[in-house]
Amino acid sequence: MKNASFDQFKGSADYVTSEPLRNAVNVSIALGRPLLIRGEPGTGKTMLARSIAKALEKKLITWHVKSTTKAQEGLYLYDTVQRLNDSRFGDKDVADIKHYIKLGKLGRAFTAPEQVVLLIDEVDKADIEFPNDLLNELDEMSFHIPETNETITAVHRPVTVITSNAEKELPDAFLRRCIFHYIEFPDAKLMEEIVGVHFPDLKPGLLKEALKVFYSLREIEEFRKKPSTSELIDWIRALMAGGIPHDDIAKGVPFMGTLLKKETDYDYFVNNYMTRVGDTLVIRRR
Repeated sequence: MKNASFDQFKGSADYVTSEPLRNAVNVSIALGRPLLIRGEPGTGKTMLARSIAKALEKKLITWHVKSTTKAQEGLYLYDTVQRLNDSRFGDKDVADIKHYIKLGKLGRAFTAPEQVVLLIDEVDKADIEFPNDLLNELDEMSFHIPETNETITAVHRPVTVITSNAEKELPDAFLRRCIFHYIEFPDAKLMEEIVGVHFPDLKPGLLKEALKVFYSLREIEEFRKKPSTSELIDWIRALMAGGIPHDDIAKGVPFMGTLLKKETDYDYFVNNYMTRVGDTLVIRRR
């Protein structure tokens, strides 16, 4: 396995990063350790891997983890069904098992001719044994295929980004092998930069009022799901498409359903923070 060179990640044009996050990425690359990213939904965990791949001009391989995902799937799969069908109906040489070995996402990252960025997305969705089953492979950068008596060793150590929503506690042995970073929710200044990437021509008045309402909603502790960055981007897009003047944003929170996705949150806000004036709901003066 060739040693990966240290590449300085500085973010990309479409992804705004904080200095601590950039440092975590570069430490992960320098040490050849997976970068474990946590943070509330909408903080850009998944987008980070895409940004790294784009900034460093590397191919991105994404492994979306589900509740039924097994670690073995990321290494390789032996297609016994296809081999059986070929033995009965085909004219292929079924004696060569290699024809029926299909590399998974981790296997493809290991065998890529150039270094790639590997995203293992939402690692804690799977069974608790899933991260344990990847310990040796991520540490040693190799795995064995018993069916062919072949060992797959990484040509280049991939830049590995692992995201977690903190749905489960990850094993200590797994955590020891990772560089950890928690993405803090952006403050208003950083959020202005993020919004600016998506809407470079946004009028300052609209941005100011939208951020004021957005952060006031996030301060409501009773909400089960506070609006995230992705909801803010969608809301601003809706405001622009609807031609809503910035003076009207704080009065009634137009297109509120773009920000609040839980019925209980919507009802709580309407009942406790709004009042009806004619046919229109407006925010109460506090």
